[in-house]
This record gives sequence, C-alpha cells and structure tokens, in this order.
Amino acid sequence: MSERITFTLDDDGVGHVRLARPDKMNALDGAMFDALIEISERLATLRGLRAVVIAGEGRAFCAGLDMASFGKMSESTGPNAKPATDSTSTKTVNVTDLLPRTHGLGNKPQQVAWAWRELPVPVIAAVHGVAFGGGLQIALGADIRLVTADLKMSVMEIKWGLVPDMAGIPLMRRLARDDVVRELTYTGRVFSGAEAFQLGFATRVCEDPLAAAIEMARGIATRNPDAIRAGKRLLNQSHTGTDAELLMAESVEQQRIIGSPNQTEAVKAAMEKRAPVFVD
Repeated sequence: MSERITFTLDDDGVGHVRLARPDKMNALDGAMFDALIEISERLATLRGLRAVVIAGEGRAFCAGLDMASFGKMSESTGPNAKPATDSTSTKTVNVTDLLPRTHGLGNKPQQVAWAWRELPVPVIAAVHGVAFGGGLQIALGADIRLVTADLKMSVMEIKWGLVPDMAGIPLMRRLARDDVVRELTYTGRVFSGAEAFQLGFATRVCEDPLAAAIEMARGIATRNPDAIRAGKRLLNQSHTGTDAELLMAESVEQQRIIGSPNQTEAVKAAMEKRAPVFVD
C-alpha cells in the first residue's frame, strides 16, 4: 500500500481506511487507485474484521479524478489511444483499455468503488467537504453514507465530457429514482449533503460524520458477525434476484446460522446481559 491510504484495525474489529492525500483534497491518481484496490483485497480476507469506516483526511472526502491523471488517461484510452510513456524513462507502458473485465465484474476504475459493495462486512463512509465524480462513486459503494449538511456532491463526469465510469450508474440506480439519476448525470450540478439525504444518496446528515460512523461501526461489531455477513449477502442479492430466489436465499442463510456457535453465543449474552464473545 502506498502513502495514499492509511489503515488501522482497532480492538473492536473496526477497520479504519483513510484517503491520505489531503494537499490534493484526496484526488484520485494512479497511486490512489492502486492503494484502494490493494486495501480492499486485504480487507476481504482479514480475520477479526467486523466493519469498515472509510473517510478522507483534511478538508474533503475526495475531489474526484486528479486532472494530471485525467490528461494521461485521455491520451492512453479510447478509440484514439496511443502508447503511453513512463514519466521517468523512455520505456513504453502497456495501457489496458476499459472493456476487459480485469477485476471480477468490472475493470480497475470500477473496482475502486465496487469493491466496497463486495466486501463481506458493512462499510460506512463518513463524507465531508466534497465528493465529486469518482469520489462520489467511492462513497456510493459503501453500505451506509453519513454526511455533513454542507457537503458538496456532484456526478461531475459530464463537465469533462464523460459519463460515470466507476460503477456510478449501477450504484446510483439502487439509491435514487431514475429521473433523479438522469438529471444529475446530464447536468453535473453540485448538490448538498442535505439534498443528498432527500434524494437517497445519503443515509444520515451528521455534524460529525466520522465520529458517528465509528460509533455505528463499533455497534455493528458487537453483533453476530455471521448474521451481519449473511445480511449483507442477502441485501446485495436483493437488487438482482427474483422474489423466489430471495425467499430461498433467506432460508438458506438462516438455516446455516441457527444453532451455530456465534448465534448461540448471541442468545446467551443477551440473556445474561453481558457483551458477547464471537469467533471468526
């Protein structure tokens, strides 16, 4: 992992991911893309992880794509792409186009946002300052978004003559009405955290989203981790499965959990009025 991201795992099992490029308002460049994918891959198999809080250091969550990176991208992708050159040498760099599915369902830029949806544990985004373009899409990849009222958000790709391409469309369509998604995509207008809550893009408006996110994550960490992970699997499937498939999925997940050691411990702890002790 590069200096672009910091990560700590606390004693409660909460993973703290911080975008750490405050001098650039945590704008996304190649190193940030790599770091976000690397940490998401690490978290996918990290033992003891119960929930994740993702936030940005400094005065913003993420200002979107770094414009220097955008300049390089515009030269090295698309129908008129030409070989890129490493800035530190004359070596030709192999540039992969956006069409190959290199990271599961998507490509590398899409995985930067979609990876949070695929993590087995809940992800809570604490969003302040600005969340523009790719920064907005990363926040939308989280299960829950806690925001400040004065936060500025935008589906900003249209400003640069582009469409959302970091999983923005599949993520937005799950949260807001079709006409709202279309309006924001076509106009790129900036909207506040308060409006984001009204539209469905924010879960809650808070004075201190980071403190609220950590408190929520620690609360989730006290619950049966098997049930939390099963709940996330079911909720992810709820957007694509039929009613029959979802009813069966509920039954499969519940049957797997009932009587398991962690479920039994949850019942005992509740009856004995003590903190549960769960195992991976």
